[in-house]
Order: sequence, then structure tokens, then C-alpha cells
Amino acid sequence: MKNYIIQQGDTFSSLARQFKLKNEGILKTYHNLHCPPEDIMQQPIPGKTILIPEDPLLIADEVNNISDDHRYQGQTEASSGTNMQRHEQLEKEKSNSKKLHDQEQNKGSDAHEGKYFVIQKGIVQCNQGFAFPKFKVTSHQKHYWNDADGQEDYLAVTEDDLQFDPEARPFGQCKLKPSAGGYLPCTYAPTGKWQKPYEKVKVMGKSCLTEISELMCSTGGKITILKHGQQSEIGKNQVVKSHTHEQQIYNPLVDFDEFKENIHGTDELYYT
Repeated sequence: MKNYIIQQGDTFSSLARQFKLKNEGILKTYHNLHCPPEDIMQQPIPGKTILIPEDPLLIADEVNNISDDHRYQGQTEASSGTNMQRHEQLEKEKSNSKKLHDQEQNKGSDAHEGKYFVIQKGIVQCNQGFAFPKFKVTSHQKHYWNDADGQEDYLAVTEDDLQFDPEARPFGQCKLKPSAGGYLPCTYAPTGKWQKPYEKVKVMGKSCLTEISELMCSTGGKITILKHGQQSEIGKNQVVKSHTHEQQIYNPLVDFDEFKENIHGTDELYYT
């Protein structure tokens, strides 16, 4: 990876183009996964350093030469109209496919399959804020995920855990409160419990949170899970089913296709 100091006017999209990455999502995800917690960014902040991936798998393919478009200058008006109709039809099919996919993802507890439970040292983000606080579990002191020693950092987060660390202005400034001197401080006020908890798993009658859980703020912000806080642990079946390209973003030094081949015929657990 390499470092780049963010300039005024830079966006994830413009930086992705500048460094020839496949898309802005790869850049944002890569930086937030590899940087210290205090450097996690929702939007590029001028003067701060952003981590740029250099893995060839994350670099965009060569763009076709614009001159190739001249091959089609002799195309008839009728043909052009037909192509436009086909394009519109394809876009409609893509849209319908995405809607069906989203509906499937949101069906009950099935949406939580393969997701990680959230622990106290997990990090959250607000789409209207600039800071990224950790959880402060207050609903219980009973259950810990993947920690036999009972360390506080591993306390299971439930739908009733609405406090963060730090408690005051947990998300820094609020984009919904612009002023002449800049954005005003966050006045976090949750509207009820967390939404989309895993209702099949409860601690003292309270449903646990996973990576897809959400919380709304009365100011208008939407709070989601940025990091669940656990060490990633996956079994053989999950490795085989996982998407190579996605895993390559999280583990740029690992040849994931080769990794899949190496575990063939084993039943061990693997850590990423």
C-alpha cells in the first residue's frame, strides 16, 4: 500500500480514478480496514492520510480507446433506436434483479446467516457524522462472544445497547446541522431500539446485534456497524462459498483462489 495526503476537493470517487482503482468502494473499504480506529473516514478529510491499495487485483482494467467509437458512425437511426431500447430493457432487468436481491436479504433471520455478532469493541458509523465511536454495553454483564476470560471488550451487544464511547457527541459534528462556522456538534438521540437484531439469539431476553443491524437517530442520521470487533473466523464451507474478489480486498497479500485449493478435503477452521 502507499500513503496519500488528502487535498481539498478530493472524494473517494476522484481518488479511485486518480489511482486507477476499480471503484470508490474498494478504496473506502481498504482504508477503513487497514487504518487505526481514529483514522476511519466516512468522507475524505483534507490534510489526513489515506491508505491506497496497490494490489493488481484492485486496479481497474484498461479503458477501451475512445477512437473505437468511430466504428459505429455509420450506424442507421433505426439501429441506434433499437440499441437504446435494448439498453433500457437491460437497465430495467438489472433494477428488478436488485430489488429481488434486496428483498431476499431482508427476509427475517435468514439475512443474518454468515454474519458476525457485534461485541463491545465494535465500531459504529453514522451517515451524517464524522467520528466513529465504540459500543458501551449497559444491557447486561453476562455473555461474551469468543472470549473465555470474560474481557469487557467481548461483551455481546444487544438491541438495548444505545450508548457509545465516547458518550458526549459520539459522532463528532453533524452534517444535518450546517452553520456559518461549520457543522454543529452531534446531538445523538436514538429513536427506540436497534433494528434488524438477530431475534433467534438473545441475552437475558434481549436480541443480539449482527453486522446488518441498524439504529436511527431522531436528528435524521442512520447508524450502522462499521466493524463487528471480532477476529474473523470461517470454516471450510464458508471459504468455498466466499467471493474471491471480496476476500482479496480484506486480505490483499493472500491468493484466495490458491487458499481455496489448499483447504480442499479438510475440516479445519481458518482465520482471516
